[in-house]
Amino acid sequence: MALKLEMQGQTYGPFINEYTPRDLMLFGLGCGAGFDGQTDLQYVYEKQLKVLPMFAAMPIVDGEVTKTIDYGFEWGGSLHWGFDFHIHQPLTPEAVTGKLSTSVLLKALYDRGEGRGCLAQHIGETVNQAGEKLFTTESWDCALYDGGFGGPKAPVDIVEIPNREPDFEIIEQVPLNQALIYRLSGDDHPQHVDWEYAEEFGHPKPNLHGVSTAGVACRHIIQVVIPGEPERLTRFKTRLTKSIYPGSTLKTRIWKWGENCVHFNVQDAEDPEVFYLNYGLVEWR
Repeated sequence: MALKLEMQGQTYGPFINEYTPRDLMLFGLGCGAGFDGQTDLQYVYEKQLKVLPMFAAMPIVDGEVTKTIDYGFEWGGSLHWGFDFHIHQPLTPEAVTGKLSTSVLLKALYDRGEGRGCLAQHIGETVNQAGEKLFTTESWDCALYDGGFGGPKAPVDIVEIPNREPDFEIIEQVPLNQALIYRLSGDDHPQHVDWEYAEEFGHPKPNLHGVSTAGVACRHIIQVVIPGEPERLTRFKTRLTKSIYPGSTLKTRIWKWGENCVHFNVQDAEDPEVFYLNYGLVEWR
């Protein structure tokens, strides 16, 4: 089936989602908070509850958004490629609970070539009930089976990773049921839960959501640069470079980079040649 190239440049929505503190806690659980019963309880416990800033990526990857902006891609080959979100005001439970409205622009479809896929660039703007802008989220998807349609190449955008030992490293094993928890936050693609579906499209088993993987790294970075103050984070950017499967052990490697900025990547803790996230940066106020 041919891609619906005419969908480019159009804005869809608004998509309305209503969030409660329980939704914030469920999202935190889906990003590994509390995996050992005590780490990062601030994201999963109503006592002095905090918002994990990776929440800014959730409304744009909600299942309703994906189904509405279906530009004709093969669903079984769809993978998240990257995120870059800017937070315009501190994300507190008071700011993000209630009804949020997200409008999503399908900015462009880029051609990686036959057999390499199509890159889709989405840009979402989310406002709260008062009409205040909360965050702008750029999300990239790769449709692996839809390349070679003659479209333009994607712009080159690489975040430098220093050629030295990281300033911080955090190792964490992804719980076997983390994808099952995260999907309850709205991304119900079957590749994250259905073993037969995953195997049909080349995966040995269901893989973890890109937002969940990035959420683990987001937690780790906050732990070392702004511990206990996730509301200070203003930007999070990364590329998803390989599917991760629950049960894997990952290592977040973090480098200081100027004032109020770090660069990072996420490596397999047992195979240093494997990177799950790369070209990442985080900024804070």
